[in-house]
Amino acid sequence: MARLLTYDQVTHLVDMQDAVDSVEKTFAGFGKGTVLNPTKVTLDLGESGGWPPYEGFFNAMPAYIGYQDNAGIKWVGGLLGHRKAAGLPFICGMILLADPKLGVFRAVMDGKYITNLRTGAQTAVSLKYLFKGRKSIRIGLYGAGMQGHTQTEAISKVFDIEELRVYDIYRPAAEKFAEDMKDVVKGKIIVCDTVEAAADADALITVTQAHEPFLTAEMLKPGTVVFPMGSYKEVTDELILSCDDIVVDHMGQALHRGALKKLADEGKITPENVTATIGELVNGDKAIAGIAQKKVLCLPIGMGCLDVALAYVAYERAKERHMGIEFDFSGESFAADMPERLL
Repeated sequence: MARLLTYDQVTHLVDMQDAVDSVEKTFAGFGKGTVLNPTKVTLDLGESGGWPPYEGFFNAMPAYIGYQDNAGIKWVGGLLGHRKAAGLPFICGMILLADPKLGVFRAVMDGKYITNLRTGAQTAVSLKYLFKGRKSIRIGLYGAGMQGHTQTEAISKVFDIEELRVYDIYRPAAEKFAEDMKDVVKGKIIVCDTVEAAADADALITVTQAHEPFLTAEMLKPGTVVFPMGSYKEVTDELILSCDDIVVDHMGQALHRGALKKLADEGKITPENVTATIGELVNGDKAIAGIAQKKVLCLPIGMGCLDVALAYVAYERAKERHMGIEFDFSGESFAADMPERLL
């Protein structure tokens, strides 16, 4: 039987600490090869302009999680246009889980909350292994929306945030963010009026919908890691090329989408320019030496395995707590209870 879980139910089943723990474990599995994550497939619905005229996309993101013996896929979109006009959030998505032995579907659940949690968690886990041994950190945040909130919450699970500088093109959003997050950030939150003012930090995180790059090479100081996390390109090519090290989550994805795509297409960035994957850092296979004197680009494009793994945590807890509705889509649920010798 497939367990159906709504957005509200998922929010009661997993939290940010669960996400950080799950993401760390899944990155480790991906680095060891026990987590499988094919490159995501994108359906362009006008994100790049033209047709269809919906200013958005959907991604199909399948994965297998070895340590859970769990298979699944996330179907997630980001749409402006009509969705924005209707007052709906940018992200929409669903996650489907299946038993990889029998092919029996285990769960269908809303994916927005898990997407927001794991996107913040992947930054926090990356920073943990980039700044190994550090207890506190200073953050420069660009974008005060949902992802600005979840990025900050996730990082607060790993570090004491001694200072957070936030810039948003709409200053009231940044001011609301400062009020919302005052109990999460142990240090001070500074609302900045310029892009440059927010760049004085250990880590710069961009979670905006900017269509033109706004972070330049001149703004990036030695000892800084920059995370271009937004839906569009937020950093200049010169900034990327000025970095001493590049870290990615998934080599196959990172060179073909996001901030590195244009330079990779031009042959200016190749796999040889990538210092490490996040999984290699988590497993201790590689490290970024002398980071205090370096400029580092970290680019977690987003892997479906992170969503599928956290969704399984929600599914297991839902069973324990008798949450959700069970539904037999295929009429095959009986197979899950059959002894393997009969199959």
